[in-house]
Amino acid sequence: MIDNELLRQWEANLDVEGRRLLAEARQDPAALEDAFARDLRFGTGGLRGKVGLGPNRLNVWTVGKATQGLADWLNARCGDPSVVIARDSRRGGAEFSERAAEVLAANGVRAYLFDGVASTPELSFAVRDLGCSAGVCVTASHNPAEYNGYKVYGADGCQITTEAARQIQAAIDAVDAFGGAARTPISEARTAGLVAEAGPGLRARYLDAVASELEGVDVSGLRVAYTPLNGTGGAYAPALLSRMGVGKVLTVTEQAEPDGGFPTCPYPNPEFPEAMRMVTDLAGREGCDLALATDPDADRVGVAVRHGGAYRLLTGNELGELLMDWLCARAAARGEDLSRRVCVTTVVSAPRADDVARHWGVQLRRTLTGFKFAGEQAGLLEAAGQAGRFLLGLEESCGYLKGIYVRDKDGVEALALACEMAADYKARGVDLVDALGDLASRCGHMPGRQVSRVFEGAGGPAAMSALTARLRAEPPASVGGLAVEGSLDYAHGAPMPVVNPLPGDPAQVLPPTDMLEWRLAGGSKVLLRPSGTEPKLKCYCFAKGATEGEATALLDAIAGDVEALISETERS
Repeated sequence: MIDNELLRQWEANLDVEGRRLLAEARQDPAALEDAFARDLRFGTGGLRGKVGLGPNRLNVWTVGKATQGLADWLNARCGDPSVVIARDSRRGGAEFSERAAEVLAANGVRAYLFDGVASTPELSFAVRDLGCSAGVCVTASHNPAEYNGYKVYGADGCQITTEAARQIQAAIDAVDAFGGAARTPISEARTAGLVAEAGPGLRARYLDAVASELEGVDVSGLRVAYTPLNGTGGAYAPALLSRMGVGKVLTVTEQAEPDGGFPTCPYPNPEFPEAMRMVTDLAGREGCDLALATDPDADRVGVAVRHGGAYRLLTGNELGELLMDWLCARAAARGEDLSRRVCVTTVVSAPRADDVARHWGVQLRRTLTGFKFAGEQAGLLEAAGQAGRFLLGLEESCGYLKGIYVRDKDGVEALALACEMAADYKARGVDLVDALGDLASRCGHMPGRQVSRVFEGAGGPAAMSALTARLRAEPPASVGGLAVEGSLDYAHGAPMPVVNPLPGDPAQVLPPTDMLEWRLAGGSKVLLRPSGTEPKLKCYCFAKGATEGEATALLDAIAGDVEALISETERS
């Protein structure tokens, strides 16, 4: 039920346009109830929700409330704090960024704004480059067009960790959405020197840092098609590919300019073939080796490879495993001691990466979901004077990072590395699909698939909690015909899985999280967790088989059982 007093409070504080939107929202009672059901709260990627009116939506009031909490948290911990703010092309981004700057200025916190859109990895770079206390990126990453979000970064350029998020959330909870957030109009804040531009040289320094991490492969024989999916990537990728000397770069014209409506791709997630359709069509017409896409904030990349006359979209795990294997091979060829190098992935990503790590003797650490935990590992290595050990971060949702110039995944760098890798293999007469086959011959077959269920509406969170509670209490005896030989509940924390640990490296413990893992006979497994950015339960299914056909058939069976199990539990 809607809290009518809360609804009246919102209506009393709205302007004419806001009241019009509220009147329009009343025509859909279910959506209105969801918009006022709860406050937005920090998840894996900060605040994220649909744009609209109400405490469970992204709007100037919820952004103001969040920023006041952030300002209070910073002022309690820092002397003369500063924050750099970026936004992608999403609806409301410019308004939300300015509101955040106005609230920070009113609290004596200096704010730096980008002139136009900027990517998430550039924001991560900017935090340290400008010496800021924190960063804010207004983005919903790869979510559908109706979403926006508010990601917070620490002074190390990494997304805030679990404890910092808890503290900031507590500060936000103490702020009234309307009277609690101070605000200095943007023009006054600029005049007072409390709001300034991030600076024209910043992007060049960021791109120089990206270029410094590349392998220097000759890419002049490569032809690629690219799309930024109407996001920020167009400000980076074409210039970088040109700088690298890629033989031919074609861009999807209809998706080249920033547009938060995403008119040709309402779900701009390069993990999905639908989002890649226009760029693969262009690649096919022009005979390109690769079709490439970055998501709206350019922290993820999609790569489709021409193979046998068609384009094969690599999964996030496949591209990550290929990059890990290729970078290890190149490092070994240079004579590096791979036992000293570190790769980082998550417990729900690329299970075959364990075998790649064993093949090359490189260390692999598995963190919780969220690239901020990979960034945290990079920071720990740097703090120990071992920054050079970090080789690659990879995650199943198409996020990758080589080096530590930023502390988040970087779709622009990953796109460039994919081009170098493809060019290197092309010079040997093979493509990336062929390279996957070779990898499987050395490290086995272990495909993955995600099964999920959406829980929207006012009762969504409670229904999802009830589902996970039942699965925790009553795990299945078998999945996909395979016995469940063991289970792991991450609710109370768990030891960090590490392949090839070094004697001097300290043991680490993963923080508590709502996630279950079922270990199946033969090395297959299933992990289940509520999404930190969307109202859905995500189930990650992995099948291990002696051949590709055997593994695929087994994956079909596992995923089918998981889907049925979720549906049965949900109906109970």
